[in-house]
Amino acid sequence: MAVPKRKMSRSNTRHRRSQWKAAVPNLVSCESCQAPKLQHIACPSCGTYNRRQVLDV
Repeated sequence: MAVPKRKMSRSNTRHRRSQWKAAVPNLVSCESCQAPKLQHIACPSCGTYNRRQVLDV
């Protein structure tokens, strides 16, 4: 198992971690009710997915 030989400085650690950030969720509009929803997930407001009713809302 790889182990660091020297302690990494605070500036190097923070510089590396500065690029580590959460991604903004990609929202699309539902095809039936036009509400914003996540891609590839059933619509939470109307319960449709791929033009089919899959959830009882």
